[in-house]
Amino acid sequence: MDHARKRFAELASGPDHRIDLAEAALLIAQEEYPWLDVAAYLRRLDELAAAAGSELRQGLAPAERIARLNHFLFVECSFTGNSDDYYDARNSFLNDVLDRRTGIPISLSLVYSEVAQRLDLPVYGVSFPGHFLVKYVGDEEIIIDPFFGTVISTDECAQRLRGIYGDEARFDRRLLRPATAREILVRMLSNLKQVYIQQSDFERALACVDRILLLAPDTPRELRDRGIIYQRLECFAAALQNFERYLRLAPDDATAQVIRDLLPELQRQAAQLQ
Repeated sequence: MDHARKRFAELASGPDHRIDLAEAALLIAQEEYPWLDVAAYLRRLDELAAAAGSELRQGLAPAERIARLNHFLFVECSFTGNSDDYYDARNSFLNDVLDRRTGIPISLSLVYSEVAQRLDLPVYGVSFPGHFLVKYVGDEEIIIDPFFGTVISTDECAQRLRGIYGDEARFDRRLLRPATAREILVRMLSNLKQVYIQQSDFERALACVDRILLLAPDTPRELRDRGIIYQRLECFAAALQNFERYLRLAPDDATAQVIRDLLPELQRQAAQLQ
């Protein structure tokens, strides 16, 4: 785990365009599976792209190339969304997704974009609200939902947005901008963090927050959440430190007063353990 965290920190400290997204995702999994061979799973992505390549020859229209890639991944390889056990942590680990051919929107989108980019297809992840997507970016724009294995229209995107936020929600094309590697990794870790919190597995949830803060230091919400997790783990001094940092960064946040009200008791508990 130490090696995985150290390497992840190295990637997180560099510029976004230098982050190898697939490697970083596998390093997230390596903390759960210390034996995981990152290089072997990167080769697995190479092999998928090589197997798909003969069907995606140059000269085809983009829509036809995407259609053939969709057929290869979703029909021939049977990659599909895990609707039966959506909150299984394995859905967030890239090695498991490659082994089991199932996952959640963001992990399946990662497989899709990594294979596509190895084939020189400009396909990028899209951090759409509620459901991660991918998008072909070229003379024409093609939006793909790897969870359901389909191409979708902007009208369908707008409909999904209304399904989340209500009929008053207004679709904005900026919601379909390509996500950065850092944004994708933060969203992956945030999903995993919520799974662990639901399971009251606070040590694993803490590991997720720690890595999010490597990617996005001084994010108030994550500092607050790390404080809450430390409090659950009865690490009161660490909880106090994170809450105080959160309040310095976001004194007017919606939950700031709730956290302020916790401080006196935390200070007392931290003092007792000194």
